[in-house]
Amino acid sequence: MDQKKIGLFLRELRGEKNLTQEELAEQLNVSGRTVSRWETGRNLPDISLLVELAEFYQVSIPEIIDGERKSENMDAETKDTAAKMAAYSKEETRSSRTRAIGIILAVFGVLTMISALMVFPPDSSWGSLYSIAGGIVLVAGAVLCRKAEKAKKSSQIITAAICALLLFGIFSVSDYVAVTQFHQVPRFCYEKEWSSDSPEQVVYKTLFFRAVQTNPGTPEERVELQTAK
Repeated sequence: MDQKKIGLFLRELRGEKNLTQEELAEQLNVSGRTVSRWETGRNLPDISLLVELAEFYQVSIPEIIDGERKSENMDAETKDTAAKMAAYSKEETRSSRTRAIGIILAVFGVLTMISALMVFPPDSSWGSLYSIAGGIVLVAGAVLCRKAEKAKKSSQIITAAICALLLFGIFSVSDYVAVTQFHQVPRFCYEKEWSSDSPEQVVYKTLFFRAVQTNPGTPEERVELQTAK
């Protein structure tokens, strides 16, 4: 430890503050002679005074002990790195929050669709409405998950389109299976009308097929697939 170097550094710091030895002594509640001994390297400040000097001169204790300031460029780089790390941490937290919300929405959407299909009867429009609402929530959740992954806007749009097409396909297939295998009316029809051929027939129109319900609400009720005209 070079006491003279430390003393010169302390004198330099005092000069930057434009203070005399007596003025500094008053600030630290010591004598002017004590300050003089520090700056000539004959004595070193006590630990408690070293802390006060570091705070007063806005330098670190290691800098006083080394008798020189650390590189300003190093300090600037350290601050810049700290700022970048803080921004990175903040962005990661935001991404994690967005991903969590996306997963919650996706799960909620799936549960809504399953509940709608299980609770409401096939001929109830509420089942299809809640299923579609659940599908929209599911798509929103999938988009948020892609957003959390820093995906581009175009990629998010493609994800939404793919999810919507998949849901549309699932709904269409489920309707087809319901009609052909379980003889139930399709849930996702865009139009329902009474047949002109028979008042006891109801025609359900979907984009890909038609289903005819005969004798609805009676023991003789029958649902069959009909080729679209």
